[in-house]
Amino acid sequence: MNAGKAELLTATMKAIVQRVTKASVTVGEEQISSIGRGLCILLGISAEDTQKDADYIVRKILNLRVFEDENGRAWSRSVMDKELEVLCVSQFTLQCILKGNKPDFHSALTAELAQPFYNSILEQMRTVYKPELIKDGQFAAYMQVNIQNDGPVTICLESPSGPTDAKQLAKLEKQQQRKEKTRSKGNLESGREKGALRSKAESNASSGAEGDVSSEREP
Repeated sequence: MNAGKAELLTATMKAIVQRVTKASVTVGEEQISSIGRGLCILLGISAEDTQKDADYIVRKILNLRVFEDENGRAWSRSVMDKELEVLCVSQFTLQCILKGNKPDFHSALTAELAQPFYNSILEQMRTVYKPELIKDGQFAAYMQVNIQNDGPVTICLESPSGPTDAKQLAKLEKQQQRKEKTRSKGNLESGREKGALRSKAESNASSGAEGDVSSEREP
């Protein structure tokens, strides 16, 4: 994978979804948030993300079927189906791009823009689900996140995204044009072959018909 393509693939909203028996967030000596059974979400917002990305991530988080049903059948119920809790923690390091062994976070949305966007995602969750069941960490704080993973079950989500790099877009456009030309050429050649076969068939049929007529005229 080339560097340009790798950068394109990172320009998405990312969420690490963990099924938990319990989880909590501590800042300093104070526990500021905790949940029992449910989902703990680590959420990383990229500089390219829009409301469309947020809609996708929220919908997936709340509808992921990672819980059992009333009969014990696995992968049958979502956190909303079970009326369980969600703890969401802002995690800009999910937008890391390695340069050698050094993490680079330039693809992450800046803090001053990320905070209102992140808060709007929380409000969106609370609107779709029960607001009292959506918990939060503390944005931009140094947090201790305690997670008791249940299973373990961990699912990585990324919002769909197209290439944003102009060179990559041009490359893909040229590839598509070549495919279309190849397809058109193939259809043209196929049409010519069919036409040739049709002409040959018509010629044989015509020859046979004339033979029949001449034979009828024989005394």
